[in-house]
Amino acid sequence: MRERTDAGRGRTAAFILLFLVLGALLGAGSKFLDTQAVNDLPQLFQTLDVTNFLGRSAVWITLAVFIACLSGSPFRAAWYVFAFFLGMVGAYYLYSRFGAGFFPRSYAMIWFGLTLASPFLALLCWYAKGEGILGIVLSACILAVLIDLTFSYGAFYVDPVSPLELVLLAATLLLLRRKQMVSMVVLAVALAIAIHGVPFPWTGLF
Repeated sequence: MRERTDAGRGRTAAFILLFLVLGALLGAGSKFLDTQAVNDLPQLFQTLDVTNFLGRSAVWITLAVFIACLSGSPFRAAWYVFAFFLGMVGAYYLYSRFGAGFFPRSYAMIWFGLTLASPFLALLCWYAKGEGILGIVLSACILAVLIDLTFSYGAFYVDPVSPLELVLLAATLLLLRRKQMVSMVVLAVALAIAIHGVPFPWTGLF
């Protein structure tokens, strides 16, 4: 039994390190692309506007949701997402400070705060995959945030921000799918409309 427990702890520690490194690579890579001239990037990156896509929040929130929901326990979800955000945010702003010579302090403080809050948010995401009212409500909250990040909308228009955000939203819908899919989506849309225009810190990375 003790060997099994030690093996489980070792596996958890290995995944924590993995997500820390993955976050650092993605954070530094995102800032590196941001410092490059658009015309110097591959044509596919230019077409998909990858630099601005990585500078928005949807991709990072979606990755965190997937890490949390696919973790084996709420404890692991909290640690894995915290490690991912710690690596991503730390590497992004270290590169910004020492690689690009620019440090946006106000935005950095917001994202450091979100990093500290990420274990609790990861717990909520992990429980979102459960059945019942709690699972539906938590899933709808996640989708509402992503809907608000995916679409620019008003009284008479609805426009997607980019095709890449649409892909992330569709992937999250598949991840959170359940029997009460219609109820979940309707609630998510209602919540997205309610929070639309509220200046939450997830509106951008810079």
